[in-house]
Amino acid sequence: MLQSIRNASQHWLGKIVLSILFFFLIAGVAIFGVEEFFRGGSAQTVATVGKTPISAEAVRSAYQNQLQRYQQQLKRVLTPDQARAMGLERQVLSQLITEAALDQKTHDLGLAISDEAVLRAIRDEQAFKGADGKFDRALFYQTLQRAGINEQTFVREQRSVAARLQLAEAVTAELPVPQAMREAVHRYSTERRTASVLMLNPAAAGDIPAPTDDELKAYYDNNKGSFRAPETRSLNLLVLDPAAMAKPDAITDEEARKIYDANAAKYGTPERRTIQQITFPDQATAETAAKQIESGEVPFEVTATARGVDPKNLTLGTLTKAELFDPAVADAAFALEKDKISQPVKGRFGTVLLRVTAIEPGSQKPFDDVKDEIRKSMALQRARDGIEPAHDAIEDARASGKPLADIAKERGLALVAVPVVDAKGNDASGNKVEGIPDPDTTLAAAFRSEIGGDSEALRTKSGGYVWCDVAKIDAAHDKPLDEVRDEAVKGWKEAETAKRLTAKSKELVEKLDKGETVEAVAEAAGLQAKTVTDIARNQPKDDLANDVIERIFATAIDKAGSAPSGEGRAVYRVTRAEMPAYVPGASTDKTVEKNFRTAIADDVLGEYIAEVQKNAGVSINQAAFKRALGGEY
Repeated sequence: MLQSIRNASQHWLGKIVLSILFFFLIAGVAIFGVEEFFRGGSAQTVATVGKTPISAEAVRSAYQNQLQRYQQQLKRVLTPDQARAMGLERQVLSQLITEAALDQKTHDLGLAISDEAVLRAIRDEQAFKGADGKFDRALFYQTLQRAGINEQTFVREQRSVAARLQLAEAVTAELPVPQAMREAVHRYSTERRTASVLMLNPAAAGDIPAPTDDELKAYYDNNKGSFRAPETRSLNLLVLDPAAMAKPDAITDEEARKIYDANAAKYGTPERRTIQQITFPDQATAETAAKQIESGEVPFEVTATARGVDPKNLTLGTLTKAELFDPAVADAAFALEKDKISQPVKGRFGTVLLRVTAIEPGSQKPFDDVKDEIRKSMALQRARDGIEPAHDAIEDARASGKPLADIAKERGLALVAVPVVDAKGNDASGNKVEGIPDPDTTLAAAFRSEIGGDSEALRTKSGGYVWCDVAKIDAAHDKPLDEVRDEAVKGWKEAETAKRLTAKSKELVEKLDKGETVEAVAEAAGLQAKTVTDIARNQPKDDLANDVIERIFATAIDKAGSAPSGEGRAVYRVTRAEMPAYVPGASTDKTVEKNFRTAIADDVLGEYIAEVQKNAGVSINQAAFKRALGGEY
C-alpha cells in the first residue's frame, strides 16, 4: 500500500486520490474517485473522530462516487441491494473515518507542508508543464477545470495528502525483512520437481452396472441436498414506468415546435472554428503585440514563438463555442472573421490574442425530421413529472385495501403476473423468468415479503416504481426420488466411478511405495507411464492441474500419491526435487526483500492507523448515517 501511495503521489491527480488508499487497511476494497475530496459542509454530523466531524454531505458524496466507480469497473448497474450486500456504505464510512483520524494525527504532531513546498510541487508537476518544459498556468487551470476542481481546493487537498504521506513514510521507513523469511520464499518459489505419472480415466473403473433400488435409495437419501427444490413464489407486480406512461401522440405540433425553436442548436451541427491562442502576462503586452501583428511588423507565429508557445500547442483545436469553457474567449473567437486577429481578450486565465484559421458552418435539421423525436422526449418528461403524483395516488389506494389488480385496471397500468419464480429469477424448469422489472431488486424484496404483507414501493432504474404482492409461497422441499430418478442414477454412477478409481489408485500407490517400478505397475494395470519434469508450484504442467501439483509438492521424495484429475485420477511418484542455492544479496533476493518490505510496511501502517483511530476516539450517529444515505442504498 505504501508503494501505491508513493506511486500515486507522483501525479497531480494521485496526490488527491492517494489519501483514500489508506482505506485498503480498513475495508480492503476499491479506490474512490477524486470528487470525494471536494465535499460541501453540513450541519448534520454522521461521525466524529476526536474533534473532527464527518458531515452527512461528505458521506452522501463519497457513497455516490464510490458506487459510480464500482459500476464503471463492473460495467453494470448495481442495485441498492447489491451495493448493500457488498457493504458499500460501511466501506465508505470507514474510509472517511480513516481520513479524519490521519488528518487529526498530522495536526496533533504538528506536521505541515509549507506554502513553498506546495507551490514547488505544483510547478514541478509534469501534467502542468507546457511544451517548453515550464509551468503553464493556463494549462494548470484548464486541467483542474476538466476535473471539476478549483485552485483553492486542489492546493488544500494536496497539502493535506502530502502530510499524510509524510506521516506514513515516517512510520514505515527502513523496515527490515528477516533473512529467514527471504530464504523461505526462495525455497518455495524456486523448487522444481520431477514425477512419474499414471493417469486413470473413467474407463479404468470398468463397466458400472445400473444401481439396485436399495443402492439408489441410499444414494438419494445421502444426497438429498442435490435434489432439493428451492422456495418459489407467485407474484403480482404493478409497474409504474415512465416509458409506458408516455403518450407522444398527445403532444401537438405547436408544442413540439416551441421546444425545437428553443433548442435549435440541439437539432443540428453547431458551427466549429479552428482557433489559435497566445497568452500574455498583462493587457499592455498584449496590446503591443496586437499592433505589431496588425501592422505586419511581427507575424502571429513569430509572436507565439517569442512567447514560448510550441507550434504544436498554438492551436486550441477545432471547437464549437460551447466547448470553449472561457466565455470571454468563446465570444471573441466566434465574432472574428477568418484569419483575423482579435483585440486583447481578458479571459479567466490571462490576457490572450486569438486567430481563427478555419470555419466549419453549422447546419440545422428541419423540424419535420425531428418532430417525432421531440414528441417522444416531451412525452417521456411529462410522464416522469407525473410519476410522483401517480405513486401517491396508488399508495392511497393501497392504504384503503384495494388489490393491485383493481388499481392497475383503474389506472390503465400493467400488472405483471408471475406464476412461479425462485429467488434467482428462474421458473420451476430452471429457465429465466422474463418481464420482471429490475429483477435483482424486485425479487430480493419479494422474497422478504409475506402473503398479504404491505410492502413498500420499489424505485426502479428507469425512475418509476414497482409494487409487489406475494400471492403464493411454495417452501423449499426435497424432490421425491421418482421425480429425479434419472439425475440420481447419473449421480450414483459418477460417485461409483470415483469410488472405484480411488480404490484402484490406492492399490497402485501401495505397489509403488513397496518399491515396484513405475513401468512395471503401469504395464500390469494396462496404463502408460510418463515422466513430467520441471514442475513448479501453482503452474499447471502437461495434463497436471494445480490440485495434482499441490499434492506432488506435499509428497516426500521417492514416495507415491494420488489426486483427482478432472473426471479421473492421477497416480504419481515424486522422483526428484531441485532448487538453486540461496544467495543473500542476489538480485532475486533483493526483489523478494523489496516486495516483502512493502507488505510488512502495509501491515505496520495498518496497525498504526488502527491505533490512531482508537486513541482519537470514534463516535458514529447511526440514525444520521442512515438518513445521509436516504434509506435507499
